Amino acid sequence: MLTQEQNETLIRVGKGTPVGTLLRRYWFPIAASSELTKSGTKKVKILGEDLVLYRDKSEKLGLVQERCPHRGVSLVYGIPEEDGIRCQYHGWCFNHQGACTEQPNEPEHSTFKDRINISAYHTEELGGLIFAYMGPEPVPVLPKYDLFVKENVIRTIGYAEIPCNWLQIMENSLDPIHLEWLHGRYFEHVFEQQGRPVDEWPISKHHVKIGFDKFDYGIIKKRVLEGQTEECEDWAIGHPVVFPNMLRVGDLGAHTFQIRVPMDDTHTYHFWYTCFIPVSGIEVPKDYPISMYEAPLKDENGQYITDYIDGQDMMAWVTQGEIANRTIERLGTSDKGIIMFRQMVLEELAKLEKGLDPICVFRDPQAAEHIKLPQEEDKFSVGDLLSGVAKDWNTRYAPNLDEIISLCKHGKLLTGSGSHTT
Repeated sequence: MLTQEQNETLIRVGKGTPVGTLLRRYWFPIAASSELTKSGTKKVKILGEDLVLYRDKSEKLGLVQERCPHRGVSLVYGIPEEDGIRCQYHGWCFNHQGACTEQPNEPEHSTFKDRINISAYHTEELGGLIFAYMGPEPVPVLPKYDLFVKENVIRTIGYAEIPCNWLQIMENSLDPIHLEWLHGRYFEHVFEQQGRPVDEWPISKHHVKIGFDKFDYGIIKKRVLEGQTEECEDWAIGHPVVFPNMLRVGDLGAHTFQIRVPMDDTHTYHFWYTCFIPVSGIEVPKDYPISMYEAPLKDENGQYITDYIDGQDMMAWVTQGEIANRTIERLGTSDKGIIMFRQMVLEELAKLEKGLDPICVFRDPQAAEHIKLPQEEDKFSVGDLLSGVAKDWNTRYAPNLDEIISLCKHGKLLTGSGSHTT
């Protein structure tokens, strides 16, 4: 268990907190590019700050504080201009650096505007996502992890706003054995409750061995299930947790980043960034649209939706409470990955205190150009998994790209493939 002070250190993400300061050294996705295809605005919240993302009339992105410093109205309703955003209330205009460039009703030679600035942050686009950097200068290079730059794939972006702290979501990624229970035995229970047929599910198999190795970008999580040997890909290769906030998983022709973006201490924005890999001979048009879907948390009756893998994970994260009380937890030997991740957070905080860059902060553009991460291809060495989607599902669906998009948006492949098992 942790002391209350230790727990507070790990969970708080606001400006000036230890972890908040650490996280501000990283780039975070805050929206999909498709949400701002033309001039417009979007309200976002990240690391405790209410912000407005906008695309101005010159198609340049900006990210500034939500409140106008004049009378405090929301710039979500502001007017994108050629080089910045104008407050809709009295016309004050701000550029991408947060400087006030115009105050239409002040005297012509007034220098008042020169003394007005708002918070403004850096943005970049990559792989259909818009990223933000909220830390100090110099700005690190946005890392080009492989799925963001992979060619000839069909991309989808799932999203959800999770009402809990970021850390309990990340800890789930360092907890291999929840696979056999939450996504195995519990999955069978849910189907039984719904009167749906339950066959022998491979992921209900017992974990014989789990392991965790540090690597250049974080931690590799490994497992051996009953009936497997250490030659299986899930042990020999494993899948990575990229520090501080990303899990890489995949199987059956679909590889996914799960990216957790702390909004504040009790809310996390979650992205499922999936690349579907078509069979040989199928060429995906370079301008093929990236679809978006919302991963549902609850049904119309307010009950958690638990008949798909991501829904089960979200239920487990949220029902720990907005902030998990780690002062009363009782960790066992199977929780060593969780302990390792917490220690890694503290280690990176120590680097920061010494004036060093933490892990996965890149200064060399070449080092960040195309970062290939390890990935299993045949995760459980089985043909059919969960809802009967075949191992070579892409031979059935790839000729009809729109059908893949439809399946993703309606959760069929979320339940059917191993790409979202954790």
